[in-house]
Order: sequence, then structure tokens, then C-alpha cells
Amino acid sequence: MEFALIAVIALLLIGILVLFTKMSKAEKLATTASVNSETLTRLTESLINQQAQLEGQLKQVSADTAASRQEINQTLSERLDTVSKRLGDSLSQSAEKTGQSLSELQTRLAVIDKAQSNLTELSNQVVGLQDILANKQARGAFGEIQLNDLVKSALPPSAYDFQVTLGNGRRADCLIKLPNPPGSIVVDAKFPLESFHLLRQAETESDKTIAIRAFTGAMQKHIADISDKYILDGETAESALLFLPSEAVYAELHANFPAILERSYKARVWIVSPTTLMATLNTVRAVLKDSQMRAQAGVIQKEVGILLKDVERLDDRVSKLGNHFQQASKDIELIETSSRKISSRAEKIEELQLGEENEELLSGPPDKAPTPEDRY
Repeated sequence: MEFALIAVIALLLIGILVLFTKMSKAEKLATTASVNSETLTRLTESLINQQAQLEGQLKQVSADTAASRQEINQTLSERLDTVSKRLGDSLSQSAEKTGQSLSELQTRLAVIDKAQSNLTELSNQVVGLQDILANKQARGAFGEIQLNDLVKSALPPSAYDFQVTLGNGRRADCLIKLPNPPGSIVVDAKFPLESFHLLRQAETESDKTIAIRAFTGAMQKHIADISDKYILDGETAESALLFLPSEAVYAELHANFPAILERSYKARVWIVSPTTLMATLNTVRAVLKDSQMRAQAGVIQKEVGILLKDVERLDDRVSKLGNHFQQASKDIELIETSSRKISSRAEKIEELQLGEENEELLSGPPDKAPTPEDRY
């Protein structure tokens, strides 16, 4: 609209300029005045029309703006409600998950505290065990207690004795009583812990060599002591057991020291750990059961012989009783035969008596009939 109005004004001005060039001054002035008046009138009317149109457009724009604003406000309100709801749900879920996480965290912290206390207690026990094992006497008592527990759990009380003094005055940790052969077997606990620690802690070759010599010397001394002290002719078996109360020492010995094992075989000293000792004790228990069964076999055989004699006497008495029953049966048959004969004779006698009575009745007076009393 503004561009059109400007174009019209420009045309009017051009027309006025053209008229000015052709008319005289007065005419030009008159014409100019008239044109200006008409132009002003037209401009006024145009401006009025444009103002009316602008007012209508402004009203329409204002109405459209109000409607759009209302729609925008409603949309914003709905979106804000949706966002608030989502935010509330998210916050509640986050709070719930946070509560669960805190609860699980507290549970795990309690478990960690308990595990920490267990570790502390275990470390104290390990330190106490190290203190115990550092003393040779305490270490020996530890091996003896472990040996006693294993033997008590595998064998009956009558099959073993602890701290037994042998004929040579030596005291053995345990004596397993077995019948001859092989005879009672001595079990003695040995624990070369110091030399074993040296062997495990050795870092250089020289330290390792020193530790190997110390470990080998300790084991050879233990083997020689058991062979000399606890294998006695006529009192014990031809072999003895050396009990190592550590599976680690036993494994190290079998893995890296075959010479010590061969020396123990020659000395008839069998090296055992807690696991292999339990297997050996189970074998000993089977041997004891077999021995007990053999000892009871003679008693059972004797009782069976007595039982067979009782059965023979019972057969004899049953045979005699059968003969007695046969004789009684024959006697009964004879009695029955005599009874039949007696019955037959009684019948014959009765027939004879009845015949005589009938003859007397026939020979008597005819008017007198026999009475029942006369028949008997």
C-alpha cells in the first residue's frame, strides 16, 4: 500500500511539472493550486482509507495475536505440566533408586566391615600361629596334636597308644597296634619348618644352596633318628612312619628332593603327610578288621562243629521218635483188630441169645405174648 501511494504521488508531481512548463505563470499558479487541492483531497481520502485499512488490519492482527498468544500460553502450560510431571516422576524414581543404592551400599559396607573384622582376626591367628611355630617345642606339640587328631578319627581306641615308652627307653609319639606280621608300627611327628622357610625365602643361588643343605640335613637327621630309635626287632614292625604336619613341606620334598626319599626307603622310614597318613590309617583299619575276623573264625568254626553235633543228636532223637510213632501206630492197628473181633463175637453171642428166646416163646402158652422185659 505504501509503495502504491508513493507511486501515485510521484505521478502527480510529474504531471504538475509538465503543466508548469506549458502554462503561464498565473495559470501555472492556479493550476498548481487546483492540483494541490485535488492532490491534497485525494491524499487525504487515500490516507483516511489507508488508516481505516490499517486499523482493520491492526484489529485483525491484534485478534490473531491474542488467539495465538492464548494458544501459545495453553501449549506452554500443557508442556510445562508434562515437563513437571516427567521431572517429578524422574525425581521420585531417582530418589527411590538412590535409596536402594544407599541400602545396598550399607549392606555391602556391613559385609566389608565383617570381612575386615574376620581378616583382622585371621591375621591375629596367623601371627599367633607363626609365634607358635617359631618355638621348636610348640612346633613339636602342634605336630603331635595333629597326629593325635588324625589317629583318633580313623582308628578305634584299642588300636593305638600315644607317648609309648619302648623297650629301649625311647618314647614314641604314637604306636599303632597291628598283629604279626607286620607288628606294631611307630609314628613320630617331625616338622623341619626353619630350613623349609630358608628354602622358600632364598633369592640368590648361594642362599638357595645353603637352604637346600639345611633342609637336607634336617630331614636326614629325622630319618636316622626314627630308624635307630623306633624300629626294634621283636617289638615293632620292620618299618616306621615319619609324619610331616604340612602338605607344603611334603610336596616340596617329593618335588625336588628324590635323594631324601630314597634314603628314607632304604632306612624303612615312610614319610607321610596329613592326607597320606589318613589313607594309611584307613588301610590299617581294614587290616585290623581282617585280623579280627580271622581271630573270630576259629571260634565260629568251633561253634559250628558243636552245632553240627547237636543237629546229629536231634536227627537221632527224631528217628527214635518216628520209630516210637510207628510202633504206636501198629499197636493201635492191633487194638482196632481186637476191638473188631470182640464186636463180631458180641454180635454172634447176641444172635445166639435172641435165637434161644424165640424158641422158648414158641414153646410156651399161645395166649401169653412176650413182653419186652422177657427179651432181656
